[in-house]
Amino acid sequence: MPLQNEYIQPHILDPSLQWFNPPRQYQVDEKALIIKPDAQTDFWQKTHYGFTPDNGHFLFAELAGDFVLSTTVIFYPRHQYDQAGLMIRFSPDCWLKTSVEYEPDGASKLGAVVTNHGYSDWSTQELLPFRNQISLRIRRESSDYIVEYLKEINLWVQLRMAHLFEDDGRQKVKAGIYACSPINVGYEAQFTSLQILSGRISQA
Repeated sequence: MPLQNEYIQPHILDPSLQWFNPPRQYQVDEKALIIKPDAQTDFWQKTHYGFTPDNGHFLFAELAGDFVLSTTVIFYPRHQYDQAGLMIRFSPDCWLKTSVEYEPDGASKLGAVVTNHGYSDWSTQELLPFRNQISLRIRRESSDYIVEYLKEINLWVQLRMAHLFEDDGRQKVKAGIYACSPINVGYEAQFTSLQILSGRISQA
């Protein structure tokens, strides 16, 4: 049977987790890891907007082989593009993230950003009605990644299938949760779980 590890538990973060750019404000309580991102933090590379921020907050484990990475996050957004979810990363030029990005004047965007060779793309769908909790997962199968969200109980829906060009399917990858506030402070993300299942599973 595959082995599942719980990396966020009440009052505990697994000691194997590492921070890339830790936020000034975070804590672990009896329910969740609570992150309040710093202002002007984001992950994006070049495409369309021209900017290249690589300073979001990313808490990760180094993983090898096939795995299923999943989280549930409750979020309280304040500004446009406030976001929190899952990330897979090899370098500033090669990574993917999936989250809900907040839009104060319209439907928020549920989607995924895939970055290869230093250029990002963004696939989205509108999240209607707005909800402030979502479960996300990423499945690594060889050097490919399947991004999904939990639409309803036991129903995972595919958002994206992608390849990361720095991944040959053998080396370790940084995998975990992330949060960003591209405009200003005030956003709060509560990660109630981070689970990693080794091996492959069939799509539910």
